[in-house]
Amino acid sequence: MGFLSNLFGKKSTNYVTIVSGLPRSGTSMMMQMLDKGGIPPLVDGIRTPDVDNPKGYYEFERVKKLPEGDYEWLDDAKGKVVKVISALLTDLPPLYDYKIIFMQREIDEVLQSQKKMLIKDGKPTDAVTDEELTELYQQHLDTIDEWVDAQDNITIHYASYNAMLKDAREPLQKINKVLDNRLDIEAMLNVIDQSLYRNRG
Repeated sequence: MGFLSNLFGKKSTNYVTIVSGLPRSGTSMMMQMLDKGGIPPLVDGIRTPDVDNPKGYYEFERVKKLPEGDYEWLDDAKGKVVKVISALLTDLPPLYDYKIIFMQREIDEVLQSQKKMLIKDGKPTDAVTDEELTELYQQHLDTIDEWVDAQDNITIHYASYNAMLKDAREPLQKINKVLDNRLDIEAMLNVIDQSLYRNRG
């Protein structure tokens, strides 16, 4: 198969592209960019755009059932991109190959954005302190790093949300290389909307 793909100049897409990261780390923006760049997203449209994400969340509800063993849908995800929050990455079955674009963002901006969402939804924001939450997030990210290092079916690329908003061309070129040069970078650059960068460190 690899020989035929090379013969006709086509790249293999026999893997699932995943966008991941902490909540409010820029995963929806990256999903939109990859969509515009030429990789179709696996979404269901159940969660609709709102004031927090006016351009949409790009989610697929069955992802939340990964811990229950619901992953047959991954067959349909080959050649596409799907969003999987970092807390669910370790539930991905080892039956598939994955390329993960993991979004990173300044932690104080993540906390600001999350608090605004909680306030809007009428939920308490003082369950834990920022310091405690920062430590919990760091422990979680360390666990993810260790897990990824132990997998032989995963390629991961860390992308900075903050760097993307300063000058996205170089970060996108690196992502394009990871994803077999399948992307239209110019179309992806048009996705960035500085007016949506509302929680700055």
